[in-house]
Amino acid sequence: MTVENKTVLKLAKVQDAHLKNKTVVVRVDYNVPMKDGVITDDTRIRETLKTLGLLLAANCKVILIAHFGRPKGKSEPKYSLGPIAPRLAELAGVKVHFAADCVGPKADKTIAAAKNGEIVLLENLRYHPEEEKNDETFARQLAGHGEFFVQEAFGALHRAHASTAAIARFLPGAIGYLVQKELEYLDKTMVCPVRPFVAIIGGAKVSDKINVLYSLMDKVDTIIIGGGMAYTFLAAQNTNIGKSLLEADKVEEAKKIILKAFKNNVEMLLPADHRVVREIKPDAEMEITQAMAVPDGWIGVDIGPRTELLFTDKIKGAKTIFWNGPVGIFETPAFAGGSITVARAMAEATKNGTTTILGGGDTLSVLKTAGVGAAQISHCSTGGGASLEFIEGKQLPGLVALSQK
Repeated sequence: MTVENKTVLKLAKVQDAHLKNKTVVVRVDYNVPMKDGVITDDTRIRETLKTLGLLLAANCKVILIAHFGRPKGKSEPKYSLGPIAPRLAELAGVKVHFAADCVGPKADKTIAAAKNGEIVLLENLRYHPEEEKNDETFARQLAGHGEFFVQEAFGALHRAHASTAAIARFLPGAIGYLVQKELEYLDKTMVCPVRPFVAIIGGAKVSDKINVLYSLMDKVDTIIIGGGMAYTFLAAQNTNIGKSLLEADKVEEAKKIILKAFKNNVEMLLPADHRVVREIKPDAEMEITQAMAVPDGWIGVDIGPRTELLFTDKIKGAKTIFWNGPVGIFETPAFAGGSITVARAMAEATKNGTTTILGGGDTLSVLKTAGVGAAQISHCSTGGGASLEFIEGKQLPGLVALSQK
């Protein structure tokens, strides 16, 4: 059996492998939001449970490898995966052993002590600089922990790292249920969406989204732009943006994107009004502009109420929606109103039959802030960067490595 998508073909599925009683190495993406050692959103853990359940039912010993944060090749307690083990044990309903390293004696001893039908979670891969260097020797050590490899970390597939790319040279492998769902959902939606197809692209910088914006111009009927990146597009149209975030070196690129939208007959919507402050702080005095322009000395921090109505109306009329990136500085409650409105409109659209896809960690956090459950959206992608690169048509190294087996 294979999964077919525009990026990579011939990917084996975990459910088609014969894994009874085997020791299986599974790459997961447990880079979850955490505060003071407490998980604040366990979505990425929950999304792996179907694959883990399949392996445990086959009496496998399951060895999980993952990264957390950016420890830059050295051991740092704040980046430990240790706090994830008890939550995983609770969710999976089996014993979870935690090893204080991902290779070497500590890992070997913990794996040896575990039984079939149990899980071993190894410490942060990125404590070792060899991980991000895609080091073959390090990958061979990771592969030595098991007899089969399952790729279940969609959020890491766009990285050519030892645990996503090089490891596939040393073990037979397959993709898990989560990766299958991500690929099939994104591919189906991007190749043959039900129209009208609306994309909502937010976040701080145009530079992070240039390629995906160009790609979406060939697919969507309407593109909505919000967040800090909107001000570079407004500047490209000679609209005053006050002291709002501006990528001056991307203004010409923004003009090209606007021109491509015009040539492709794609409707592009920018904020029609803004919530503005003189300085970005939680208790800052806020005003609402009466037009697209931001007065001198003011900073745009969120879309305004007229824009909320404009965006909501477009969401209501869509049959397919892709959303990546908040439309304001949602981390500050006073500036979160626009993003919350979009999230709730997405949930309402889903309830009315629209296919809604959401990608990116910040966007998932907006859902929680808005009180919208992941089940209220058709598909919440666990990998923002990977989903964007997939939409751009780029090859994902973690998939290429498996497809070559």
